Amino acid sequence: MAQIITMPRLSDTMTEGVVATWLKKVGDTIKTGDILAEIETDKATMEFESFYDGVLLHIGIQEGQSAPVDSLLAIIGTAGEDIAALLNGGTATETKEEKVVEEAKPTSAAVEIPAGVKVVTMPRLSDTMTTGTVATWLKKVGDTVKEGDILAEIETDKATMEFESFNAGTLLYIGVQEGDSAPVDTILAILGPAGTDVSGIAANYKVGAVVEAPKAEEVKAVAQEVVVTEQTTSGRVFASPLAKKIAQDKGINLSQVKGSGENGRIVKSDVENFSPSAVATPAQAVAEATNAVTAVKPFVPAGEVFQEEIKNSQMRKTIARRLSESKFTAPHYYLTIELDMDNAIASRNMINGLPDTKVSFNDMVIKASAMALKKHPQVNSQWRDDAMVINHHVNIGVAVAVEDGLMVPVLKFTDQMSLTQIGANVKDLAGKAKSKKIQPAEMEGSTFTISNLGMFGIQSFTSIINQPNSAILSVGAIIEKPVVKNGQIVVGNTMTVTLACDHRTVDGATGAQFLQTFKAFMENPVTMLA
Repeated sequence: MAQIITMPRLSDTMTEGVVATWLKKVGDTIKTGDILAEIETDKATMEFESFYDGVLLHIGIQEGQSAPVDSLLAIIGTAGEDIAALLNGGTATETKEEKVVEEAKPTSAAVEIPAGVKVVTMPRLSDTMTTGTVATWLKKVGDTVKEGDILAEIETDKATMEFESFNAGTLLYIGVQEGDSAPVDTILAILGPAGTDVSGIAANYKVGAVVEAPKAEEVKAVAQEVVVTEQTTSGRVFASPLAKKIAQDKGINLSQVKGSGENGRIVKSDVENFSPSAVATPAQAVAEATNAVTAVKPFVPAGEVFQEEIKNSQMRKTIARRLSESKFTAPHYYLTIELDMDNAIASRNMINGLPDTKVSFNDMVIKASAMALKKHPQVNSQWRDDAMVINHHVNIGVAVAVEDGLMVPVLKFTDQMSLTQIGANVKDLAGKAKSKKIQPAEMEGSTFTISNLGMFGIQSFTSIINQPNSAILSVGAIIEKPVVKNGQIVVGNTMTVTLACDHRTVDGATGAQFLQTFKAFMENPVTMLA
């Protein structure tokens, strides 16, 4: 059944948007998470992603055209589906965004807003967003707020966004506390002159209420993606997403670019017109510093203590809570073994010599673990107060480092996958995790976990068990070193792995037997192809 996609309202004062670029065309197959278009407001350019699977049947707003919020942007459905009724204003499939619009109709009389007071509401950051969660407030009631200050970080299930104020004043009221969720258009905060009584506004304001507020140009707030900022020693650098992308493509350091946008924000033209000739090269800077040193008196320490406080994201809080629970409730013990990787290296080179084939050592570790778990199912278990659950299916979680912490995408039924299938699935899931497009279902149901830091040169380490698993395998780097073979010292390649086990479910001998089987598979990769 066809789904109507409307122009999203990307800030609480946005009334229209411009389609900068369509990244899909009519007839293209669309998957959930695909970027449909880039939408511009006067404040930002943001990628607009699909939350539906299907075929793009219709584009309602062409590139370069503007349209009011909730205008028909696109229709997604099945190939060949008749959408004439939708285009002619007939009854359309009711979508989530339509429900939000219906629920947001005025429900009370107008609330009178005193002069200089600004009411900030929860923005709708995507076409399907109905609620948002305040991850962190960066200001508290009574704080002075300047234009460009970040008020809060707001989370949906798709992204974490910084919510920025373009008003100056005092934060008089907070309507949604940290960790709490609220519907779109709920009162989020009130700004105004210090000492203003806003209790009547806070008590009487309702979602969708008509507000007698100052002119729109006086009330400006916009949500900007967390990834459009960079930290420098002098403070925060603000840049539009499009400017940041162009700077990244051209290798330009945004801290060296002067912004011409509002409050010094760096925009597309600033990056395109940037000339590095005006910036001192590292060599010039060193020369100038050297000359300065020779001209001054002996150095007298006069430094200043500098600290930076970074608020914990919801992801970071969750990681801390779950790992603490695991470490302090599950009795961990560790088993370490060294592997001879010469055969693995030779086998990988041979496999990758085949056309259109690419296998990593991590893929081989995952495959060997899956096969060893089938032979030692007790390692593939979980503890409950009343019973021990033995999983006879193998779902391996692969730890992936992301900007905000750690995610563990899960390969379902790993033991049934070939090496190339494992590689393709890991690449796909890791990409989704790093771009924050992974679905919750893709991170659920693991029975065993692998953490690999070998690519960072780490030779050996231990990990905390990813509950409710009973074990996690820590994989180190492949090291070339002298080894003894057949009584002779020769150059060999070795890799160290450490198995962390929950002693409630996995006894020492069981863990050791699992590692022996894993070692046999890794040192003789041909046995994994049988």
